[in-house]
Amino acid sequence: MVQIFVRDNNVDQALKALKKKMQREGSFREMKRHVHYEKPSEKRARQKAEAVRRARKLARKRAQREGLIAGPKRAR
Repeated sequence: MVQIFVRDNNVDQALKALKKKMQREGSFREMKRHVHYEKPSEKRARQKAEAVRRARKLARKRAQREGLIAGPKRAR
């Protein structure tokens, strides 16, 4: 459960903090998924795609760490 305190009656700042915390927890993504029923086969396909995405990201980071590929470009 996300809990945000409103300080000095600053509701805008509290809403901004709430949105940021919910985004980090993945609450928005979870709510979006539960809008419609997801068939078990669709759920498995989504989970498999997410696993592939995570594995690629991990492999890319590992390759960057070992110096096989260049890291992300930084803004100056």
